[in-house]
Amino acid sequence: MEGRRGALEPSLQSSVPVPRIGIGLDSAVIPLRQKNLSLIQTTDFFYPLVDDPYIMGKITCANVLSDVYAMGVTNVDNMLMLLGVSQKLSEKEREIVLPLIMSGFADLAEEAGTSVTGGQTVVNPWMTIGGVATSVCGNDEFIMPDGAEVGDVLVLTKPLGTQIAVNAHQWIEKPEMLSRINSIVSVDQIKLAYQRAMASMARLNKTAAQLMHKHGAHGATDITGFGILGHAQNLAAAQKNEVNFKIHTLPVIAKMMSVTEVCGIKFGLLQGTSAETSGGLLVILPKDRSEAFCADLMEQDGCPAWIVGSVEAGSRTAQIVDDAEIVEVPRIDRDGELW
Repeated sequence: MEGRRGALEPSLQSSVPVPRIGIGLDSAVIPLRQKNLSLIQTTDFFYPLVDDPYIMGKITCANVLSDVYAMGVTNVDNMLMLLGVSQKLSEKEREIVLPLIMSGFADLAEEAGTSVTGGQTVVNPWMTIGGVATSVCGNDEFIMPDGAEVGDVLVLTKPLGTQIAVNAHQWIEKPEMLSRINSIVSVDQIKLAYQRAMASMARLNKTAAQLMHKHGAHGATDITGFGILGHAQNLAAAQKNEVNFKIHTLPVIAKMMSVTEVCGIKFGLLQGTSAETSGGLLVILPKDRSEAFCADLMEQDGCPAWIVGSVEAGSRTAQIVDDAEIVEVPRIDRDGELW
């Protein structure tokens, strides 16, 4: 659930030992009348950003689900789809594009083990896509995002740089912009980065949510529109203990850090403010469980994760260190493999 982040609110039901989260962190957490059950719910929407409608539908679904996965929720009971259809689309374009978007959304929902039972479609000046995810959980089925302890580490489950990769791909058709970056990246490399970005954005964070339970995570958030630093700051502000998050490593889709340095646009990638879409989970883990978490994610999803920061005593803030390490993802290209 994007927007302003708020502190955890005391439960309105004293018999339920779970705080209520309203409009604030990634998902709303509402203790229910039924004993030991809570409603976990989120909504999100945004504009299309890739040129494949089917993949765009998958990215949208993955983005919505990431908010509940950030709570450690692994079973989603229901999804709704929100679709604003641009007035600028012709009837023929609507007949082709809209079913593909809806199919992508529904197919990824099925992969996640849930289904789309309805939603809302409206005519709109702009094309917008989004959805709602809902889960009714026992109070042991989710992880409150407020348990960081000094000595913990931060793990990121997807690389950064999706916004730059998508923009660079658009610049292939814009000679003026392409001329700014073609000395450090080829068109083929731009296309490969774009494929990596699409694959990353369309990948579910469900395995990471499952591993949060296995490895005793102390909370998490997903990295989207506020960038890694913005979301880390929101997460730090919600902690019960007086801690700071210090980010020392930035994993970035290969070549995209170089692109942002020469393109003339201040994306804020190095500063941690570059927007991401359907990014990874930033997970707070005990230090002695972090490497096993990364290894399990690689084994189960075939994709890497990285230890990107540490939890220190402080005043509930987050920062990126001045000499943060930039990790190219992947470090070496292999024919026929994205990662």
